[in-house]
Order: sequence, then structure tokens, then C-alpha cells
Amino acid sequence: MTLNKAYTDEYLAHVDALQGDAAGKRAAREHMEHSTAIYHGTVVNSSYVPRFFDQETYDYFKNASETTHRILVKVMNEYLNNPAYRHVYDMDERLVDLILLPRDYDAVLPFARVDMFLDEDAMTAKFCEFNADGSSGMNENREITAGMQNCPAYQAFAREHSLTTCDAALFGGWVDEFLSIYDTYAFKVERPHIAIVDFLENAITEEFKIFAKLFAERGVECSVYDVRDLAFEDGRLIGRKAFYGRDDAPIDAIWRRSVTNDIIDNWEASQPLIEAVRARKVALIGSFTGHLVHDKQIFQVLFKPETKALLTDEENAFVEATVPFTAFLTSDEVDLDAVKRERAAWIIKPVDAYGSKDVYAGLDFSDEEWAQIIDKYANGAAGAPFIVQHYCTPHRTQAIPLRGEEADYTAEAQPYTNLSGLYLYNGRFTGVFSRLGPEPVISKKTGGITAATIWVDATVE
Repeated sequence: MTLNKAYTDEYLAHVDALQGDAAGKRAAREHMEHSTAIYHGTVVNSSYVPRFFDQETYDYFKNASETTHRILVKVMNEYLNNPAYRHVYDMDERLVDLILLPRDYDAVLPFARVDMFLDEDAMTAKFCEFNADGSSGMNENREITAGMQNCPAYQAFAREHSLTTCDAALFGGWVDEFLSIYDTYAFKVERPHIAIVDFLENAITEEFKIFAKLFAERGVECSVYDVRDLAFEDGRLIGRKAFYGRDDAPIDAIWRRSVTNDIIDNWEASQPLIEAVRARKVALIGSFTGHLVHDKQIFQVLFKPETKALLTDEENAFVEATVPFTAFLTSDEVDLDAVKRERAAWIIKPVDAYGSKDVYAGLDFSDEEWAQIIDKYANGAAGAPFIVQHYCTPHRTQAIPLRGEEADYTAEAQPYTNLSGLYLYNGRFTGVFSRLGPEPVISKKTGGITAATIWVDATVE
């Protein structure tokens, strides 16, 4: 059993000794109100109780995430190099074309976040989903951590332990890794202009600006563009109207934050970017091959005989232990009547989406409502494929939500479910995005909050 609960209890004892530490709670929320932790125009809600993790948990997260990266890279390489393997995915031809575009640098999966439900008592885990280049949350973690560090309860806890945060590794660590990856690019230039690109209505733009400034500190120009503001002219990709940085500027390398399904949904407007990659005139870090990880079919693909043949016995055992049963929500893959009857055992998700859009857990609904949901999305009835997955009951820990309400400052701790997002920079574990929620589905729209991630008395690489 980990020391995580003991650390949390110790911290909460400091809160109690401060008669609830209302001043600290208020200061933490005040920091967030004036921070850059903005999600679609709204200040991010946080927990006054950080997630405290011990050495055992760090070691588990590191081993699990880096093992996952090795497995995913094997799948991606096999897809790229073996046409006979590609049938394990069911994909739009446009997606296949994007995935197979040239990469021209070494890293197969430069940036990822693998989200898992960790049972901190048994030290076992089940994955929720894998995320590639559109992964975010680094700035939330940074701001929430900064907002906690001057609070009385946190300072009292810090006097008794050695504490390490994730923020420096998550920000400066990615800038260094990106530049290292670019250095392996076949057509690199000495002074590259880097662009962070996304569909900005879906983007965490404050996070982008922080990264752009960190690139600048290393002497590398970095601008932020909407994908639709790119042009491919005379063999150069040009950023026309910059959200941040320089207008009408040639681009040498891109950190792609736009998820691939947004590219598909904006197909014509995305053609300048696609044409530049096809012509090998820009380094796209990461490549569209990352969609193989983002697409929730991956959970099913990992169990296919063709994939098992790629993996070691240890890797196959890891998949068996950590990946929940997953199938397409179709009558030829699962017994839909059984899914309806046993609603508490199931969760359904779109194959290709993000932000918990159209994710439904049977626990949230009555028998009648659940049956209606299954009928609405099964067999492609909604116009897009869905998967059904065994529902994993998340581990609960104590949280004190800070949402900017007066009652927050006198509220006591309450149990919230946990979801840990493990960041990987080119296969190296670098930190955790700790999200908690009061409902079976953990997301901002269901009252989810973010907590600072703190390593306690741990040796962190």
C-alpha cells in the first residue's frame, strides 16, 4: 500500500489545525482567478488538496507509461511498414493517407499523455484513453501548483517533507525535447521558425503562449497560428495571421496541437498544411501517425493476434492487466441487449473525439435512459462509430473543490474519483495531470477539477 493516503491525511490535519485554512483556500482561488489557467474562457476549478504521490507511485507511473509508449511505437511502426497489418484498424481513407505521410525525423511518438485509473491500495491500473499531439493540461498543473505553494497548510506540510513538482519538466522539458527531435530532421535549418498550430476555438491558447516564450528564451522564434491561416506557396509553408508571433512568416517546424479529426472536419481549409507535409517542406512534430494512438480503436487493436505477435510476453501481460475490454458498439461485436441490461458495467465513447464529448457511463442513467442511449449510438446510428468499454471504478481520494463560491472556503474534504494523465516526452515519463470528479465520468462538464501533482520524499528523474 502506498503512502499517498497517509500524506493526504497529514496535509488535511494541517488544514484542520488552521481551523479549515479559509485564508489559504481563498488565496489559492484568488491566484487562479488571475492566472493563465483558462479553459474555453473559464477559470479552471481546482482542489485545495494536492495529489500527493510517494516513490512507489512514481515508479509505477514511470514503468507503466514508458512500457505503454514502447508498445504503442511497435504498433505505429508496424502500421507504417507493413501494409498487411493495416486492416486491424477501420479508418477513413483520408486518415490512412495522412498517417502514411513522410515524417523525416527519428521520434515516432514525440508527445503523449496516457490516462489511467490507478487503484492506489492494490497498485493496479486500467487505462481510460491514450492521447497524442493534442494533449494539454500542462498549464493547469503549473498554475494550480503555483497557487498552492504560499498557502499555510501546504507550507506546513512542506516543512516536514521533500516536495517535487512537475511544472519545470512539463514546460522546459518539452521545449528541449522538441528541439532535440528537430535536430534529427532530415531537412533541418540552422535557425528554424517554429509554429504551434491548432484550430484556435478548440485550443488552450494561454498554454501555447507560454511555450512560445520558452522557445524564445532558447533563441528560437515560435509563433502560434490557426491551421486555417496557413498557406503553401512557392514550396514554403507560410503562417499568415499569427495569434501570437509573426504574420506572413515561413515555417520550418510545427508542433501539431490540432487533433486529426479536426483536420478531417476542416479538410479543405487544412490542405496547405497537408500539402507542405506531403512535399516534405516542413517538420510536423508529431506526425499524423499519432492518430493511431488517439483513435480509441487502439484498445481493441492491442488484443488482436496480429498485435500480440509484435509484443513480448511481458508486454502482452501488461496489456491484459491494464487495458479494459473494448469493442465497437455494433451488434456483430457485442451483445447489445446485455450491454443494456448490465449498464453499471459499461461506458460508451465515440471512436474519434476528445474532451469527454458524447461519453456516457451506464451508472449515470436509469435502465430506460441507458437503453435509449445505446439505441441512439449503436451500429453507427448517430453517423459515427462508437466503442463500448468495461467501466473501471475510479479510486477515490479526498478533495476540497475551489470554484469561486463563498461556501468553498469553509467546506470540508469530500471523496472524489481520480484520473491520472501520464505525460510522455519521446517515451520519457515527465509528469502527471491529476483530474478528479464527483461523477462516474471525470470531465469539466461533469464538475471535474484539477489538482496539483506533488511527489513526496521521492527521487524523480
